[in-house]
Amino acid sequence: MNALEAKIHRIIEAEGPISVALYMALCLGDSEHGYYMRQEAFGTKGDFVTAPEVSQLFGEIIGVFFALCLDQFEADTPITLAELGPGRGALMKDILRSLKQLRPKHFNALNVALVETSPRLRALQVEAIAPLKVPVFHNTIDSLPANTPLLVVGNEFLDALPIRQYIKNGALWSERMVTVETGKLAFATGSFILAPNQLPPHAAFALEGTVFEISAARTAVVENLAHRLKAQGGMALFLDYGHLQTGFGDTFQALRAHDYAPVLEAPGEVDLTSHVDFEALARAVNALGGITGSMVQREFLLNLGLLERAGALGAGKSVEFQSEIQAAVERLAGAEAMGDLFKVLSFASHSNAHLPPPFETAYAGQVNLPV
Repeated sequence: MNALEAKIHRIIEAEGPISVALYMALCLGDSEHGYYMRQEAFGTKGDFVTAPEVSQLFGEIIGVFFALCLDQFEADTPITLAELGPGRGALMKDILRSLKQLRPKHFNALNVALVETSPRLRALQVEAIAPLKVPVFHNTIDSLPANTPLLVVGNEFLDALPIRQYIKNGALWSERMVTVETGKLAFATGSFILAPNQLPPHAAFALEGTVFEISAARTAVVENLAHRLKAQGGMALFLDYGHLQTGFGDTFQALRAHDYAPVLEAPGEVDLTSHVDFEALARAVNALGGITGSMVQREFLLNLGLLERAGALGAGKSVEFQSEIQAAVERLAGAEAMGDLFKVLSFASHSNAHLPPPFETAYAGQVNLPV
């Protein structure tokens, strides 16, 4: 039993079973033993590889999207480009390189903000980004500048925010809890019952034992940003694995060394995530008067010029390099890879806002970036 598991045991012994949401929050964010405070999560030596580390293509294409967002503003307008959960800084670095090339005047007026709490990751982010822009760090979204338009990106950020799980038990949906049984962490059924108005319309037809997941933390993030964008202007973009329509299923999972692991074993030493319900988030933004667009990652990347950019990068290069580029494209946009598993949500809330391509129409422009 590691130190964090012992701490969780003490909490349960003192207060009773805890929610899956609290368990996730402790495992990932505990100030002493949390996963993101002490583990090397990213890259081939970590527990998983994110899209920006698959290839520079990913960040460059997102840079194209934000270049189109910047076209809604005068070139000298101070704008804050913020990333939530920036990892090791690879995505922001590639976005900035694209913007410097595609929209140099806007780039000069751009301020970079990173919402990051880990001192170790902050150091890596500065190393990656500082040659292009010196970032300003924030512990929460609330402290982001309030006097400029905001462009916000979060890649594999929402999936790590806590969820609550409910299990169908007869006509009721009971909360799933984490408790201690025979000295080990185990799941149990709690006494809290989910209200019918929080369930999808077809919940009555779900089979016994079906799991339904809700994330108040994710909803709070998008609602916070929707309010900010309504007041300040700008756009938000989230990319994550999940589903475009609200549904059922247990998606709570743990990753360790690029493989699945038991979610209740070695807390703080494995990455915990779950699939994002993009429809629920879009509904939350729409309820506040915001406009939203969503699609699979494959559609997003291809419509913004992924294949054209890949061709430019590979032109005249060795067969080996071209094969690497082709493999990266397949991983990022392939139907059996990230292309369909990952979804994209963009939203804006200010007056006169409109979502840029590919949410309005497919982008027909040429991605003229240096190779």
